[in-house]
Amino acid sequence: METMNAEIFTLTYGSMVRQLLVDTEDVEEVNKQLDKMGYNIGVRLIDEFLAKSKINKCVDFRDSAEKLAKVGFKMFLNTTASVTSWNAEGTECSLILEDNPMTDFVELPEGCSRKLRYCNLLCGVIRGALRMVNLNVSCNFVQDVLWDDPVSELRLKLISTGAENYPFKDDD
Repeated sequence: METMNAEIFTLTYGSMVRQLLVDTEDVEEVNKQLDKMGYNIGVRLIDEFLAKSKINKCVDFRDSAEKLAKVGFKMFLNTTASVTSWNAEGTECSLILEDNPMTDFVELPEGCSRKLRYCNLLCGVIRGALRMVNLNVSCNFVQDVLWDDPVSELRLKLISTGAENYPFKDDD
């Protein structure tokens, strides 16, 4: 599989975030734009993930979260995440990234310390990819190393599951 130099990716992404901040002058709008961009990427990225990972069909949300954390993050960010803090219903969990390559070389601008969700693109990618496999989720950062937290933590919440639609009629 082709790889991109992680430093080039990190610096390019940082330049894009910086330009969004300059263009919009509104941190919340930047957060929304990053999420929207990520969603559009995730919608397309899921095809590559499914084709190259050769994983079996996920049986439930828990299985999907585990495969996302172990296989997806490794495939696209060369890191892994641990899945923790499940609620009793199995509809909410946290993805803990101890090493987030997107935050290398990053220093948040003054006045943006806890408002800017710098890696919000990841939330959008996760939402978009899972949406394409009939899982409607919300995803938000609750901790970030850029906010001086010890780890980056994304909170996933299953909102709904869609029925699988097949483009053909099953003649049993």
